[in-house]
Amino acid sequence: MADIDAVLFESQDEFCAFFNLERVEASSLDCVFRHVKNIVDLLTLSLHTSQNGSMINEERLISLFTNLCSINAPSLEERDCIDWTKNLLTEMGLDVVEDEAGQAIGGNAGNVIATLKGNTPGLPRIFLSAHFDTVEPTAGIEIEEVDGIFRTASDTILGADDKGGMAPAIEACQHLIESGEPHGDIVLLFTVAEEIGLKGAGVLDIESLNLDFGYVLDTGPPVGSFVNKTATHDCLEVTFLGKPAHAGKFPEEGISAIQVAAEAISGMKLGRIGPETTANFGLIEGGTGVNVVCPFVTLKGEARSTSTEDLDAQVDHMLKCCTEAASKWGAELQVQHDRHYSAYQMSEDETCVKIG
Repeated sequence: MADIDAVLFESQDEFCAFFNLERVEASSLDCVFRHVKNIVDLLTLSLHTSQNGSMINEERLISLFTNLCSINAPSLEERDCIDWTKNLLTEMGLDVVEDEAGQAIGGNAGNVIATLKGNTPGLPRIFLSAHFDTVEPTAGIEIEEVDGIFRTASDTILGADDKGGMAPAIEACQHLIESGEPHGDIVLLFTVAEEIGLKGAGVLDIESLNLDFGYVLDTGPPVGSFVNKTATHDCLEVTFLGKPAHAGKFPEEGISAIQVAAEAISGMKLGRIGPETTANFGLIEGGTGVNVVCPFVTLKGEARSTSTEDLDAQVDHMLKCCTEAASKWGAELQVQHDRHYSAYQMSEDETCVKIG
């Protein structure tokens, strides 16, 4: 799957795929509409068959984006946004289905699969994918346009990740409906719970959809680019179990999990490990009180690499550091290691890359 024509939306504390509305010469919105036109070209196999100079409906596109952003949709709680979107797609004439992903992952809604039937025999069945959920906070969002850039006017994020992928995908379909340009079946795959681990996509029965190829609309700049490879991503959760003791009376009787974790981290290679390998521990929690020798500490981290061999070596190194530190201090160690997703690389000879 390739990511196409990345454009950015800028907002407070957020860097998000698919709309950069900074002014480019005459119009701040040029890149937005060019993005939708590029999607149309992809869906018509780059035939450039635009009829009668038909244009993207600018007002509708911007309204669609802002409406989507205004609906609060944190991971596992996307119901309101999904109901709104399903109603819109149904009114457009698409065949709309919601799967049972919500039940499988503990959310209140499932993935949406919406199909615009093709009007030209022999063309491929192409999908466009984006996700409903956003990171928080987005509740109570107020949106403003300042000098051609959409921003939040409140203390929330904008939520353009990935409403900025959904909006152009929907508008591209609406454009094709109105223009009559030739296309095969177009399948919109709008998933849930992406931000917490691709959970909706992970339970999507994509094989049953009989797709030829498609594009995930969720990446970064520059405009006109696409991503044809990604790294394997591993998640780590490591808990050090020490021994509690009163820190003011009998500290020597305790084992500080904080000290154990600190020793493990101090001996660990983190950050940029190689040209395409990175590692990080980004969350730490533990302890019961300032007067208690810390009995537990949990570290949450990750490692990524386009080389599975290099990734496995890095994870082994990280776990070895944890094991050796726990052994030295007499602490116990609990480890959860999950392969979040595996790498892929699309050849330049693949159809989806060629027409991109």
